Amino acid sequence: MEKSPAAFRTISEVADSMDLPQHVLRFWETRFPQIRPLKRAGGRRYYRPDDVERLRLIKRLLYEEGYTIKGVQRLFKEQGVQAMTSGEFEPRLAFAADDPAVEEPGEGLAGARRPLAEESAPPPETFGPEDVAALKGALAELAGAARILRQARAAEG
Repeated sequence: MEKSPAAFRTISEVADSMDLPQHVLRFWETRFPQIRPLKRAGGRRYYRPDDVERLRLIKRLLYEEGYTIKGVQRLFKEQGVQAMTSGEFEPRLAFAADDPAVEEPGEGLAGARRPLAEESAPPPETFGPEDVAALKGALAELAGAARILRQARAAEG
């Protein structure tokens, strides 16, 4: 029997529908006070439809848009969680190196960053629009690769 869209969901239902482990949802609850499942006797969680919608938004921002947890927290604070879940916002599409809300490639990968070899060519003095677009594309690909690696590591453990 199919549940009503307004029905509360258990953590296992939400985790299965989002293809995430339950511990990730519990962790996100500690980082995002906007996620407040109803807890019944024995600590069983029941997520409201608004909680599920917010969790889907958090997953999208973290896994698809490349934001860090701090970046998503900042977005919620600046734009308001209601505006974000109602579709009234558009996440930043640019991956700015000086923007702490966007994850840098290799972030969280211990030892993955290595200094450039001394014999590598120095960077050009100025970048044209094509160079900037190419760099943003490369950064997005690296962030995606880092996400895939984190997911693979999470699946192992």
